[in-house]
Amino acid sequence: MNIDTFDDRACILGEGPLWHPERGQLFWFDIMGKRLMTRDEDGPREWRFDRHVSAAGWIDRDTLMIASETDLVRFDLVTGAAERLADLEASNPATRSNDGRADPFGGFWIGTMGKHGETGAGALYRYFRGKVVQLRDGITIPNATCFTPDGRTAFFADTAAHVVWRIALDPEGWPDDDWEVFLDHRESGINPDGAVVDADGRFWCAEWGGSRVACYAPSGDLVEEIPLDVPQPTCPAFGGPDLSTLHVTSARQGMPSDAMDGAPRSGMTLSVATSARGQVEHRVIP
Repeated sequence: MNIDTFDDRACILGEGPLWHPERGQLFWFDIMGKRLMTRDEDGPREWRFDRHVSAAGWIDRDTLMIASETDLVRFDLVTGAAERLADLEASNPATRSNDGRADPFGGFWIGTMGKHGETGAGALYRYFRGKVVQLRDGITIPNATCFTPDGRTAFFADTAAHVVWRIALDPEGWPDDDWEVFLDHRESGINPDGAVVDADGRFWCAEWGGSRVACYAPSGDLVEEIPLDVPQPTCPAFGGPDLSTLHVTSARQGMPSDAMDGAPRSGMTLSVATSARGQVEHRVIP
């Protein structure tokens, strides 16, 4: 399997890849570098922020919703102007945003965490129709927010707990049942990081420290893996003209120099052709 380098700019903590369906363009973040990154026909581009930024959804062709450590903003890709839509733990300087994704109903799910990974310091929220509502608290490292093609189920992980949960959604996209365990990695120690569900309902998860993206059937059985030459993959996203290219962000945060010598692409954004097909990313309705 050929793993290509999609972008060779090394992120400290690459995260939040988003394939914009109207632009046919990948966006992603370097959380620790406080920057939004992309590539277009003119080459690499980036925007710098004065705070941590981590995840996005698309509002229209030229506008993203971006989650930062203090708020959710409407960001203009043409002018670089940002308009605050809602606060996100704005009064808590100890936390920042992490993984997030738009849901099939026009909402946006976003997790927060302690800036130093403090146990239970974070929470999971949903932005919907102008309001931010907390869905659960006591989270250490929120990740793997994604949704089944029928819009009836959401997934979510706490990487530090080594568990991925799923929950049924009501007709407006709110949790409609108890959280149930989908993947239990507590014995193996696997660290579920960012994830995405493909058009067939399979769950593709970057596994931090595991040097792979693993694909799980709706039953929870492992059905495929993509081995990577970076030990800390962070999140996958399907893109390309037919949504069959899997883009994977990665991190070099915390890696000693000898580990970097053996994994020089750490922090870069990679891509691999697959036989799967992703879902079109949902639009956020601000």
